[in-house]
Amino acid sequence: MIVTPSAFNFKTIAPAMQSYVDRKILAGVSSAILHGQDLVYFHTAGWADIENQIPLRHDHLFRVFSNTKLLTSIAIMQLIEQHHLSLDDPVERYLPQLGQRQVLLPGATDISQTEPARSSITVRQLLTHTSGLSYGLLDHGSTIYKAYVERRVLNAFTPLSELLQVLEELPLSFHPGERWEYSIATDVLAHLVEIISGDNFDVYLHAHILSPLGMNDTSFWVPPHKHARLSAYYAGTDPMNVLNRDLKRLEKSPYPEAFLKPIPRFSGGGGLVSSMHDMLALMRSFLPNGPRILSEESLYLMMQNHLPQGWGIAFPGVGEVPGKGFGLGGAVTLEPGENDPANAHGEFEWGGIAGTHWWISPRHNIAGLLMTQRQMAFWHPYSFEFKKLAYAAMT
Repeated sequence: MIVTPSAFNFKTIAPAMQSYVDRKILAGVSSAILHGQDLVYFHTAGWADIENQIPLRHDHLFRVFSNTKLLTSIAIMQLIEQHHLSLDDPVERYLPQLGQRQVLLPGATDISQTEPARSSITVRQLLTHTSGLSYGLLDHGSTIYKAYVERRVLNAFTPLSELLQVLEELPLSFHPGERWEYSIATDVLAHLVEIISGDNFDVYLHAHILSPLGMNDTSFWVPPHKHARLSAYYAGTDPMNVLNRDLKRLEKSPYPEAFLKPIPRFSGGGGLVSSMHDMLALMRSFLPNGPRILSEESLYLMMQNHLPQGWGIAFPGVGEVPGKGFGLGGAVTLEPGENDPANAHGEFEWGGIAGTHWWISPRHNIAGLLMTQRQMAFWHPYSFEFKKLAYAAMT
């Protein structure tokens, strides 16, 4: 990593990140900051593999999980630029399995308790998680969660085409466009890319995003000659305590040999492995004078809030996330909350469940990246602290 000298004083960031390693909250963490196209800060702390005492390096690979959603959203925007579809197209025009949808009645205790959907699902609603689809991931105990789990909606060993067959038989959680719910929608978009382009999703990504940006370490599985570079995956011993000072290694998560061999599903919602180098290339494509795989107009549109006024985002078991709207592939900070820097208005951000975070501030022409491998480390205290220190140094 070549760091460009700057006048910014980042001296507080490294010890702050090291403290999470020292307290055994994180095994290791890699952090980076862009000012325009310049990499002005880069640091690694801790271990890629605690048990084998392998220090974290700049070239280690990470399971980026929901960071994948940004690339899927870019693919859809590319197809929109080429006039193959539009944001407000009804998606059943391309995916007939999502036509004639039923919607769960309020308080339904069985998925047969439904009414017809009042409108079609649109491409925009899939991008913004307002389609009525659910995830079967976070809302434990709900009627729709049980149905998604029973029908194995998240089964990595079936292709995206079979996902659509499963969803065809399931109701929506709510009428399209009536609220926000994090969902399987981005995997549906990945299959939409396949239908429109005629390519498998992995082939499309490589040809139109990964190769043009030089993201040579980003893929749905790690080839054998790179296995040693894949960081170990950890979880806190107390899943309810994000600052629990102990870690256990996860050898079979989310399934045995995950990301080490090809599988049928190219998950647009959470299937990629990537590196700090590659994620920096992706961030640069969103900043002025960077490599262009989308027009300026499309980038602007992605980073704007697309939710109606007064709407926000919320997660089961967590509740509302104050001051956040949602763009096309990530959250948008409308009003900075207690975990945000005070001048983070207009920031575009998202991350993965294992603690890989990205954020872009068009106002300040900066972007930040964090890469770690701790389960349930999305929007975690370490990421809040990093961002506040970065903003304090630069703005």
